[in-house]
Amino acid sequence: MKRTFVLAAVAALLACGTAQAQQIDVKIGVLTDMSSLYADNSGVGSAIAAQMAVADYAKAHPNSKIKASVVSADHQNKADVGTNIANQWIDVDHVDLIADVPNSGVALAIAEVARAKNKVFVASGPASSDLTGPKCSPNTVHWTYDT
Repeated sequence: MKRTFVLAAVAALLACGTAQAQQIDVKIGVLTDMSSLYADNSGVGSAIAAQMAVADYAKAHPNSKIKASVVSADHQNKADVGTNIANQWIDVDHVDLIADVPNSGVALAIAEVARAKNKVFVASGPASSDLTGPKCSPNTVHWTYDT
């Protein structure tokens, strides 16, 4: 499931118009809980799944001009930690897409960062209906159930 959403996210990024002759570097940030209550459901497994999806894409498209990479971090279930990581990734590390975020409070904060910086956030972990309701954003794809 997570590999499917990462492949879909990469495909969506690639669908944006680009020049044919240039290499396109896509950086995906998996922002997850690696140390607490959501670690078993997502955690390191989400980061590994994203890396596997990128490897599968590269293997299936060996002549592709698209080169994807994955970075990951632990938001520690703290919105301030998550937003600091997201801002660092976007402003300094040039991350194009943030995925996972299995904590609704952190996800709502990341959705605001994504909106403000016009980046993509694929929320595959949180269940807050606010992501598809009052805090809905054109930058956030809520890829899961909601409450």
